[in-house]
Amino acid sequence: MGIFSTLHERFPGVRGEEDFPFARHTTIGCGGTAAAAFSPSSAEELALLLRVLEAENIPYCFLGAGANVLPREGRFEGAVIRFDGFSSLRAEGDTIVAGAGVTGGRLLGFARAHALGGAEFLTGIPMTAGGAVVMNAGVREGHIGDLIEEVYCVAGGVPRIFSARECAFGEKTSVFQSGIAVTGMRLRLRQETATEIASRTEYFRKKRAHLPKGRSMGCVFVNPAGLSAGAIIEACGLKGTKLGGARVSEIHANFILNEGGSSEDIEALIALVKRRVQGRTGILLTEEIRRIP
Repeated sequence: MGIFSTLHERFPGVRGEEDFPFARHTTIGCGGTAAAAFSPSSAEELALLLRVLEAENIPYCFLGAGANVLPREGRFEGAVIRFDGFSSLRAEGDTIVAGAGVTGGRLLGFARAHALGGAEFLTGIPMTAGGAVVMNAGVREGHIGDLIEEVYCVAGGVPRIFSARECAFGEKTSVFQSGIAVTGMRLRLRQETATEIASRTEYFRKKRAHLPKGRSMGCVFVNPAGLSAGAIIEACGLKGTKLGGARVSEIHANFILNEGGSSEDIEALIALVKRRVQGRTGILLTEEIRRIP
């Protein structure tokens, strides 16, 4: 019996998919297939599923919006855990409680509808709320970690609540990158007028309008302290560099575009950029993206 059949038999109420294609569920648009994907809808269901996977030595990975990830080619004989079943949203005073599967657009629209401002810097970022917490998504003006009061997750096989301090947010990082499954969060916002919220939303929309179009993972590298990774890569003459079907964007050098290539093309180009930058500047760029599985 295959992985999908085995797990589907154990969890008949959990929505699942056999032969899950990574290319169709990631913004970079490449990668192989996974034996199975499952979308639990409660922390208890997720915790039980993870305990079974661990006990049966079945490999697994988490996948949100698929925006900052690079899936490998070939067959992953394991399970992809998705979070679209965690889709609840509610406002409580100046806070919003959001499920991990809530998209960025839906979260911001909900905040506007309740006259709650402060999260507009997330405008236009392809994300789910859970993925944003894992990666501490944001821009120079702010990161989602700045808004977090608490995060709901499954850690060590049991549902837990982490305080903002326990999340250990840093520059595009958090404690959740160690394999803890985020199921939801509470965000502290502020009461504002529709005009104030709309003005900031437009500001951030315009800031992102110049970013490259096409298949990408967003920014590939974390900005070194006080510097721009894109500017460093550009200064090393790497804009437009192409390997197979992967190319460094001519618009923003911290973006790598998939132009019909494979994950191996993307990985090779990432490695080339890191080598060239380190050789010419001494700076070792840190990847912002996550490899899966």
